[in-house]
Amino acid sequence: MRHSNIFLFIGLFLFPIIVFGQQNITLEDIWQEYRFYPRSVPGFNFLKDGKHYSQKEGTDIVKYDITTGKKSGVIFEGAKAGISEMDSYSFSDDEQKILIKSKTESIYRRSTRAVFHVWDGSKSTQVSELGKIRYATFSPDASKVAFVFGNNLYVKDLASGKETQITDDGKQNSIINGATDWVYEEEFSFARAFWWSPDSKKVAFLRFDESEVKEFTMTLYKDDVYPEYETFKYPKVGEKNAIVSAHIHNVSSGKTVKIKTPTGLEYIPRLKWTENPDKVCVFQMNRWQNELELVLADANTGSTTSLLKEKNKYYIDIHDNLTFIKSQDLFVWTSEKDGYNHIYLYDLNGRLKKQITKGDWEVSRVYGVDEKNGRVFFQSTEESPLERYIYCVDFKGKKKRLTKDKGWHTAQFSSTFEYYVNTYSNANSPNTYTVYTVDGKKVRTIEDNQRIKSEMKNFNVQPVEFLSFKTSEGVKLNAWMIKPPNFNPEKMYPLFMTEYGGPGSQQVTNKFGGFNYWWYQMLAQKGYVVACVDNRGTGGRGEEFKKMTYLQLGKYETIDQIEGAKHFGKLPYIDEERIGIFGWSYGGYLSSLCILKGNETFKAAIAVAPVTNWKWYDTIYTERYMRDEKENEKGYKENSPVYFADRLKGHYLLIHGIADDNVHFQNTTEMANALIIANKQFDTYVYPNRNHGIYGGLTRLHLYTKMTDFLLEKL
Repeated sequence: MRHSNIFLFIGLFLFPIIVFGQQNITLEDIWQEYRFYPRSVPGFNFLKDGKHYSQKEGTDIVKYDITTGKKSGVIFEGAKAGISEMDSYSFSDDEQKILIKSKTESIYRRSTRAVFHVWDGSKSTQVSELGKIRYATFSPDASKVAFVFGNNLYVKDLASGKETQITDDGKQNSIINGATDWVYEEEFSFARAFWWSPDSKKVAFLRFDESEVKEFTMTLYKDDVYPEYETFKYPKVGEKNAIVSAHIHNVSSGKTVKIKTPTGLEYIPRLKWTENPDKVCVFQMNRWQNELELVLADANTGSTTSLLKEKNKYYIDIHDNLTFIKSQDLFVWTSEKDGYNHIYLYDLNGRLKKQITKGDWEVSRVYGVDEKNGRVFFQSTEESPLERYIYCVDFKGKKKRLTKDKGWHTAQFSSTFEYYVNTYSNANSPNTYTVYTVDGKKVRTIEDNQRIKSEMKNFNVQPVEFLSFKTSEGVKLNAWMIKPPNFNPEKMYPLFMTEYGGPGSQQVTNKFGGFNYWWYQMLAQKGYVVACVDNRGTGGRGEEFKKMTYLQLGKYETIDQIEGAKHFGKLPYIDEERIGIFGWSYGGYLSSLCILKGNETFKAAIAVAPVTNWKWYDTIYTERYMRDEKENEKGYKENSPVYFADRLKGHYLLIHGIADDNVHFQNTTEMANALIIANKQFDTYVYPNRNHGIYGGLTRLHLYTKMTDFLLEKL
């Protein structure tokens, strides 16, 4: 239920910025003309020399000097190579070959299939003639490409052109080799499940046996006499998961060994090669996800030894912050074991050498380890949970802050760690992309999004104001607020609250918002005060604040949103009889609970794609926080909206995409049925063939028009 290259390109739309007088924002500006799309750098990629970067320009890949921004040459010309379409590209480790991805077709949130070509500097060759394949990946020496087709793993030798099928038991809705099943993709956040060894001689991969997993079917309406049905394996709470095993294939010998993983640990959420090509690290977790063990597997025999174990009284969040040090038998790891997420240094015998960072703040991202100079680059909440800054710290714990401007910083470092590109914004200023040296010298600005800044002036946007307050239980909560233009404290305004509220998430942050920012500004122009509160269970404030919702998702979140509404309702300029709330996914779940349990506080609520009973959601996400219904019946009964339909008093708009593979449409139909049984009137809107994101063509314009009209009428 989660909503990386930092420069993911989503489109550039150029508009004139000469405006006569200030304008009002329209939904067409936001969702039809995409007037407020920010600029970014498409296909940005640091090159190995650390002094240049490449950028996708149509079907060309162009090389630029990082310090001057001047073009240094064209690395790849699509037209000359016979490539008429390019969705993305990736270099081999030596940058002598390029994988070109085109005709990409989405499967689920992260999974795709596409056509891949290899450019070797003189000619372009399609990786496979089998059809659209998945996750084509160079071996480290660029002599081979591994990929998945038909749920089987393949290796293509680029010199001979020989294509070898590594597995032969792949079958739709039964066996998957080298790719993840639906629930791993969604909840453990990865789709490709194979990894080359450092010496290019072996491929480690996961095998999913989902033959015993129950199926879920979605109905698609395609202007035909009969609808289509899409059926896939989806393990709901308490049901059987796929049986996952780890294997290592030796490309030369053709032999495959199975890794002997510990018993009782059901999940394999990560696998990573060490710097030794004969040792691979396998992550193992129990079903409740409060025990984690890292084991080292012998790549030739499959035997394992334990490297590190962690247990937690709540749950353990899986991450990718594991780096093996080439020159020493050490690894860098992050853990919440002292109550905040911090960086630790271990040896390969699992002995702790040093806790590198420490304090009542969190390491939120690790960007890389500079082995030459013995230091780690990371992002943290040290200054404020509402903000993020970039730091480096050496292995002895000496720390330096690299970014200064108040707000939200993310970084992408060159391979030599000489330069980094800082993406910076705050709540009232869009992203800027700036090149710095690691000693803090500003080199140049790549993009400052001046057009968006001008649009903000043209459309008279109002500042996002931050505040905090204490609840009746003495809990300090953070919030933000947008007031209408020409705000008059003597007037009374309706309040529109927005939230997400799920475990570890944050909405109250000092960074620029996305398209909803412009919708909130539009609603402010129509006379609403717009506000957001981060409830207990959200991130940035340490383990206890985040994990206190364990086994009772929805309880404290709902209490805190109601407390937030009451806090704002006491302000002299807020009409406490006109308070509404909106959320999507987990946010829709929470807005539903608020209109039901907070029926004396909220006049209206919009719930988009909400979970309405946790027993209908997937195993990995739900059981991480709630265990199953057998163990935690009270938690499920007391915090699922379907059990409180009879409490509805206000106006409730329930929206869902029928083809939602994530939070199934089942949640909305069951909620509607509960409301009908309770004889409660409500509004509902369905989107045929749309998934959890409800998008495509004018779909978002249609959706936001409906929600806006609902608010104007009911609030």
